Amino acid sequence: MQTNLRKHDHWQTPLAPLLVFALTACAGLALVRIGFVIWQWPRVQAADGLMRVLLIGLQMDFQLVAYLLAVPVLLFLLAGPLAAKILRVWLTVWTTFLLFMEMATPSFLNEYGIRPNRLFIEYLIYPQEVLGLLWGQYKLPLLLAALLLPLAAIGAWRLYGHGVPCRQHWSWKKRLAVFPLMVLVIFLGARSSLGHRPANISTAAFSSDPLVNDLALNSTYSLMYAAYRMKDEKDAGKLYGRMPEAEIIKRVRRAMDASPSAFAPSDTPTWHRQMARRKIDRPLNLVIILEESLGAQYVQSLGGLPLTPALETLSQQGLWLQQLYASGTRSVRGIEAVITGFLPTPGRSVVKLNALGGPFFNLAGYLKRFGYESVFIYGGESHFDNMRGFFLGNGFDRVVDEKDYTEWAFKGTWGVSDEDLFKRAHQEFEAYGDQPFMGLVFTSSYHSPFEFPEGRLKPEALSDNPEHNAVRYADYALGRFFDLARRSSYWDRTVFLVVADHDSRVRGADLVPIPHFHIPGLIIGPGIPPKVYTQVASQIDLPPTLLSLMGISGEHPMVGRDLTRPPRPDGGRAIMQYANNQAYRVGDQVIILQPDHAPVQYTYRDRELVDRKTSPDPELAADAIAHALWPSLAYSRSYYRLSGTTAPSNQGALASSSTNGAKARALGR
Repeated sequence: MQTNLRKHDHWQTPLAPLLVFALTACAGLALVRIGFVIWQWPRVQAADGLMRVLLIGLQMDFQLVAYLLAVPVLLFLLAGPLAAKILRVWLTVWTTFLLFMEMATPSFLNEYGIRPNRLFIEYLIYPQEVLGLLWGQYKLPLLLAALLLPLAAIGAWRLYGHGVPCRQHWSWKKRLAVFPLMVLVIFLGARSSLGHRPANISTAAFSSDPLVNDLALNSTYSLMYAAYRMKDEKDAGKLYGRMPEAEIIKRVRRAMDASPSAFAPSDTPTWHRQMARRKIDRPLNLVIILEESLGAQYVQSLGGLPLTPALETLSQQGLWLQQLYASGTRSVRGIEAVITGFLPTPGRSVVKLNALGGPFFNLAGYLKRFGYESVFIYGGESHFDNMRGFFLGNGFDRVVDEKDYTEWAFKGTWGVSDEDLFKRAHQEFEAYGDQPFMGLVFTSSYHSPFEFPEGRLKPEALSDNPEHNAVRYADYALGRFFDLARRSSYWDRTVFLVVADHDSRVRGADLVPIPHFHIPGLIIGPGIPPKVYTQVASQIDLPPTLLSLMGISGEHPMVGRDLTRPPRPDGGRAIMQYANNQAYRVGDQVIILQPDHAPVQYTYRDRELVDRKTSPDPELAADAIAHALWPSLAYSRSYYRLSGTTAPSNQGALASSSTNGAKARALGR
C-alpha cells in the first residue's frame, strides 16, 4: 500500500480529484469555446464580442463547475469506501456528460443557430426519430461520439480511481477544518458575481446576436438552465414581467378584429362572435396542408430561391399572403397556431400539454358542432410531439399515420413520401362524399435527412444541394395533389390552405431572426378571387380567416384577425417566439422581449432589425407584454376550451348522416 501511495504522491491530498475535475472541465470547455469562436468568427467579430465571449465564458464555466462540485464537497466530510465510490462515479459521469454535450453542440447549432436548450430535452423522448435523423445527416459526429465517449468515460474512471482512495488519509478533524473554506469557494463560484444577483444565463446576453451570446455559455449550462426554467413555462410573467390581468385582457381584446359588442357574456374573456364575410348557403369543407419547413427563402415571389414552381403557379389562383409569419420554430408551434389560433409561449406548445378544464379549442372540435367530421393525415408516426394524443383528445375523429399505409412508393426516416401522403389524403376526402369534413395534411419529405423517391424530378432540376432537391420534390408532390383535387368530387366545395409550419433552420444574428419566420401562405377555394394580401399577418390569423371564407359564423376565443376584413391602419401584426425571446411586430415596428430584460424596440427594414430606439414606445411595449402573458393566463385559467361553443340554428341542416360518412370513417381502419 505504501508503495502505491508513493507512486501517486500527487494524489495525497483528498482535494486533488476535485481540483483536477475543476481544472479539466474549465480548460476543456474554454478550448471548445475557442473552437466555436473560430468557426463563427464573422459573427463574433461583427458583435465585437471576442473578449466578452471568452471572459464571460470562464465565469459561466466556473459557476457550472461549482454547482457540480457541491455534492463532492459534501462527500468530503464522509469517510469510508461507499463515499469514495460515489465520488468516483459522480466525477466520471459529469466529465463524460460535459464532453457529450459539447460534442452534440455543433450539430444542434447547425440546425437551430443556438446551443442545446429545451428542444434538446424534448427530442430525447423520441430516440428512434432523432437517431434516424442524426444518422442520415450527421454520421461522422455520431461515429466520433461513439468512439470518444467510451474512451473518455474509461479514462475518467481510471483517473479518479487513483486519487479518490487517498482522501481517507486526512483525519475527520482536518476535513472538518477545511470544509467551511470549501463551502465558501463553492458558494462564491455558484454566484460567480459580487452583485446583488448571482450570474445567470442573462449575464451572457451582451449582444443582439443570440448565437454570440450562447458562445459565452457552455452546453451543459444552457441545457440545465432550460430544464430549470421549464417550471416557469406556464407563467410567462416570470420571464417578461408582470401585468394586471384586467390590463392584459383589455390590450389583447383591443388588438383583435372585434367590436366591443361582439364579446359574449362569458367567463372566457376573448369569447366573441365572428360573422363570416361570405354568405354561403352551405359552409364549405376545409383542407389544411401544413408544409414541413417550407420557408419564404425557397419561394421566389417572396424574395427566395426559385425552388417551388408549383406553389408559384397556385399563388396566382387564390389569396396569397405576402407577409405571413410563423409563430415559432417547431412543427408543434405551427400546428398550435394554425389549428387552435393560440399565441406562442416560451414553454411547450399546447400540443404537448394536457388541456386544463376540458378539450382545448381547435378548428376540428369547433367544426364538429356544425356537423363536420375531421381527420389528421400524416406519413410518419403520429405519436411524435404528442400529435395523435392532442388531436384525438380535442375533437379530431381519426388519425391516419405511417402504420395505416398498406402500400407506398417510398418510405424514409420520417415515414412515407409526400406523394403517398397526398394520394391517401385524396382517397380520404373522396370517401366523405356529401359529409362536411375538415382534413389536416402534414407533409414530411422536406425534413432532414431529405429523403425522397428517385426519378420524380427532371435531371436538369436537380442540384448538388440535397435540401434544395427535397424542396423541389415537396413542391412537385404538392402540385400533383392539386392536379388530383381539381378532378375530384370535393374540389368545388372545399377551401384549401397551403402554409408552412415554420422555416427550416431558423437562425440569425438578431435577437429574433425575423426573415426566417417569413413563410408562404395561400388560400384557394370556390369564390375566392386571386389577390395578394400585402399587410403583415400571423399564423394565428389563419383560423378566423378560414372560418370567414367557409361561410361559418359563430362564437370562439381566438384572438387572430380575419384577413378578409378591410386592411388595418397599423399595417398588420405578427407574434414570433424564438427560444426565450419573443418579437411583437406591428407594421415595421418590432418590440423584442427577453427574459429578465426591459423591452427593446427596432424598425424592421430590408430584412433587418435597425434603428434601435433609446426607449421603446410604452404603449407598443405594453401590448407586446400583454400578448406574451395572455397564453399563460388563458391556459392556466382554462380560458381557451371548447366547452361553451354555440352552434348556429342551422346546425342540423349541415350534419349529414350519409353513407359516405361511414365510408370515410371505415377507410384505412
